[in-house]
Amino acid sequence: MTHAPSRSEDHRGRVVAGGVLLGIGVMAAVDEIIFHQLLRWHHFYDGSTPAIGIVSDGLLHTGELFALVAGIFLLLDGRRRQVLRPISAWSGFFLGAGGFQVFDGLIDHKVLRIHQIRYGVELLPYDLAWNIAGVVLFAIGVVLYLRSRRTRPAVASGR
Repeated sequence: MTHAPSRSEDHRGRVVAGGVLLGIGVMAAVDEIIFHQLLRWHHFYDGSTPAIGIVSDGLLHTGELFALVAGIFLLLDGRRRQVLRPISAWSGFFLGAGGFQVFDGLIDHKVLRIHQIRYGVELLPYDLAWNIAGVVLFAIGVVLYLRSRRTRPAVASGR
């Protein structure tokens, strides 16, 4: 026999998803602002002309903004429904940030080879730092997610 999920359980996934989208958006912004713009180490797509590289950064920025806005709306919806639990939102944030970073480091950099972290240097230290940091962020998200499943939701205040 299966039990019907509570209202809090029903909406926990939406809160976690909102956090995931915020984590992806923030990590994409950090990557783009620091590594693409300030340090100018690479563009989102380096396989063509510099102009195409700039356009690809603009598309990354567009996706980042969509993720941020969608994440904010999901979290605000959770707040409106009085099911927003900070631990669930934070777990999603770290899962999204770490997942983005590991995906970027392994898939974008190594499998698809659309760009490297840097060019003309030994890549191993950069790759290790980037991917280990992503795994640590993701692991924090997993721990918080598991902890959020064990704790009872706080009683919502009737405002």
